[in-house]
Amino acid sequence: MKAVGKGKAKRRLRRTAALALAALLIWIALAYAVLPVFWRHYEHQPALAGRTMVTRTASNIPGDPLNVGLVGSREEVVCAMTAAGWSPADAITLKSSIEIVGSVLLDRPYRDAPVSPLFFEDRREDLAFEKEEGSSALRRHHVRFWRVLEKGAEERPVWLGAVTFDRGVELSRYTLQVTHRIAPDIDAERDRLVADLERARRASATYEIAGVGPTLNGRNGGGDRYFTDGEILLARLREGCEQQAPAAPERLGSPAHIAAKNAAWRFIRDLSR
Repeated sequence: MKAVGKGKAKRRLRRTAALALAALLIWIALAYAVLPVFWRHYEHQPALAGRTMVTRTASNIPGDPLNVGLVGSREEVVCAMTAAGWSPADAITLKSSIEIVGSVLLDRPYRDAPVSPLFFEDRREDLAFEKEEGSSALRRHHVRFWRVLEKGAEERPVWLGAVTFDRGVELSRYTLQVTHRIAPDIDAERDRLVADLERARRASATYEIAGVGPTLNGRNGGGDRYFTDGEILLARLREGCEQQAPAAPERLGSPAHIAAKNAAWRFIRDLSR
């Protein structure tokens, strides 16, 4: 009887181990093969497929993920961002470096403060903008843009950007260099920038494409945590930077499975806060 009991226990143990192994293999397949492909969608800009959608620092450390985009010429981008209340960032020089340090230490305004360089596809940002919050450059909204397509699906240039909110100063956990500390909710910054363009009536349509994918505990080049639903929100700018009647821009839909993913993401994000 004891031998029979031991045999049943061994069979149960083997069955449990087999089920655990099967569950592990299914999870690996879903997490690293099926879902990353399933979340990718470029129906509005097919030529953007296959890109990494993550910037890198000068030290080649993964930086801020791309989360926003614009469709329009360089002149239209500068005009629209300025109309939306964002200022072009100064280039990094000895003078601007001294000014930003003075802004932070002395709590005085510097609305054109420079931003540290980031690289996408081995190229430094083409444009950078910021929007002050408070009385100094310590806290600010800022975005970097790269012109990634000379002519996208709408026969106009496509720019991808990384927008974040600087909420303080810290030492990078990777290089020990002084850097800004970003707020983790980068989706809120993405939505805020596009809302600014909409309020300024410079966007004719908005839509999403796939970015880095759902990320709950990402880290940027300074080691700061970020979370995101993984989508890039693009705004199609009005041609000629015209300010038209205050009508809401057209919102182009995403595939049904992406909408479902985003709803599930918001639920998981809220639970984790």
